[in-house]
Amino acid sequence: MNPVADWPTLAFDDWADTKHTLHRYVQTVGKIRMALAPYRNHWWHVTLYVDTRGLTTGPMPLPDGRAAEIRFDFVDHRLVVLTSDGEDRSFTLHHGLACMDFYRQTFDALASLSIRAGIHPAPFDLPGPLLSEDSDHDAYDPDAVHRYWTVLRRTAEVMDRFGGRFIGKQSPAHLFWHSFDLAMARYSGRPAPPRPGADPVTAEAYSHEVIAFGFWPGDDKVPAPSFYSYTAPAPQGLTDQPLQPAPAFWNEEAGTAYLPYDDVRSGTAPERTLMEFFESAYLAGATTARWDIEAFTASRDLEEKKT
Repeated sequence: MNPVADWPTLAFDDWADTKHTLHRYVQTVGKIRMALAPYRNHWWHVTLYVDTRGLTTGPMPLPDGRAAEIRFDFVDHRLVVLTSDGEDRSFTLHHGLACMDFYRQTFDALASLSIRAGIHPAPFDLPGPLLSEDSDHDAYDPDAVHRYWTVLRRTAEVMDRFGGRFIGKQSPAHLFWHSFDLAMARYSGRPAPPRPGADPVTAEAYSHEVIAFGFWPGDDKVPAPSFYSYTAPAPQGLTDQPLQPAPAFWNEEAGTAYLPYDDVRSGTAPERTLMEFFESAYLAGATTARWDIEAFTASRDLEEKKT
């Protein structure tokens, strides 16, 4: 297997228009999940998951006893809505499909399956019109979308293995559609001090001590795709801690560790490189925040026997 081909190029400028459109598609579906899924701590009920062909809401319970699921198929480039009674609807994702048309076709598919989901159509923290009225964003490059999903899939695989080394409370690898990053988080179990002036969403997200890890595909302000980690609340001395591998660095002002995606994909062992980064960033946060590292460490016996 060629590591570079397996971890494809994802320069932001090469797919910026498609990324802006896809982000709005994903926000539409994410808002539907938020409307239908039961609440979970830290807003884990609103996220999407990487699956074998793209992204999915996972099963969402309906009031009539059925379950529904919405999938982005990034292999055949379709949006698919399925129900537990065997019905499904789908439509093609293609260049020229404006955000407003995606919105309309998605809700038409839901209505034809007798699924009701009321959402607020304003995009979250994105400029422009309502998702239901946005005719400006209509770019869709299938190759770029497939490459983006491939990076998510490969990253989620590393995150899953990384997660197996920790026995405390932690999230799955999931996509937060508001910011468009794939993330997972570990918790110490201790409450965090309230954040002054925090809105209810932020206050709940950071209600407990957390070390977060993720993949950021880039945006207009920070275009370089990168892996990241931060500890909240940020402990004193965090950014003085060592990071691995060599290209990793601290943004001292933000208190965030970064590892550029291109430094991972171009190496001889991308998975090992990324695991080293996650491990070093975790140890940096857990050490300075005085977590009980030994108590949270899973036995490596089973992992070593499996490999």
